[in-house]
Amino acid sequence: MRAHPITGQEFDSPVPPGLGWPGDPADASTPVAHDGADVERLAATASLAEIDARSSVCRACPRLVAWRELVAEEKRAAFLTEPYWGRPVASLGDPEPRLLVVGLAPAAHGANRTGRMFTGDRSGDWIHAALYRAGFSTQPHSVHAGDGLELSGVRIVAPVRCAPPANAPTTEEKHTCAPWLDRELELVAPSLTGILALGGIGWAATLVAARRVGWEVPRRPTPKFGHGAEAQLGTPHGPVRLVGSYHVSQQNTFTGKLTEPMLDAALARAAGIDEPGSDG
Repeated sequence: MRAHPITGQEFDSPVPPGLGWPGDPADASTPVAHDGADVERLAATASLAEIDARSSVCRACPRLVAWRELVAEEKRAAFLTEPYWGRPVASLGDPEPRLLVVGLAPAAHGANRTGRMFTGDRSGDWIHAALYRAGFSTQPHSVHAGDGLELSGVRIVAPVRCAPPANAPTTEEKHTCAPWLDRELELVAPSLTGILALGGIGWAATLVAARRVGWEVPRRPTPKFGHGAEAQLGTPHGPVRLVGSYHVSQQNTFTGKLTEPMLDAALARAAGIDEPGSDG
């Protein structure tokens, strides 16, 4: 048994629900998924708030559960004095977004530490600064779950919600986690006009999820990923523009493969704020 770093309560797992972590969407009554069938059942009829809560306590993938909790236990030397979230990370942002940003999975010492999507690492620094420049965020940085950040008009999601070893979830793990994203797409579709997919994996996951929920996706040819690539998806509520961007990984940003102007342009295109008459 150990003491929670915020409340002092004792617990066995790194950060259990309902113990006072800022922004925790779950509490002690939130149902927990223990396998893929549970994920499908719990996601199928959930509201957006319930998706956030239920996905944040999911234990359906044993390898991911073991890894995220090991990382939260051992920590990185630079963060030894800080608490780690050590759980699946819920989506972040507006429940009625016009823009969806799709990544891959939480970083082991980023979102897995802070409990917030794209927060606590260099990748997060890039995407949150871009959202601020585009007018979607109240501040250009995201440090931790209690720092006052608010997003408007945009929501950040991940096809896999646990930090995976080597940043590489298995095909089975992606399949098990998929119902959370599918249900989220259904729920945000009425307000959605654009999607920014970060990296080829985010692009592919978006297309596959869109097909699963019954959206119209071009098939011949299947839209190919590239920076600035575009495809139009058809939803029951109208068209949605999908735009690709190189991922905001350090490998891309440090080498100059992705620059701030490139990211800003892709984000603006996905959001439609580069079009005549747009109010941004």
